[in-house]
Amino acid sequence: MKPINDGHVAKPGLAVVEVAAGDDETAFAVQELLATRWAIAPADCTTREPGEPGVRLRCYLDMQQQPEA
Repeated sequence: MKPINDGHVAKPGLAVVEVAAGDDETAFAVQELLATRWAIAPADCTTREPGEPGVRLRCYLDMQQQPEA
């Protein structure tokens, strides 16, 4: 995955969430759960790291904004 840059966490309430899960379905379910509570910039795909189990997903939260309906 690309490095997290300063802009992703530049002010209180911004967060980067990395999910490690056994499969895509589980990773996207966690992302959906986060989206019910906070505004997020969602990931549209997962990544697999060679030699590591499961998949990874990264999304960006803004805890100061409500999720879009």
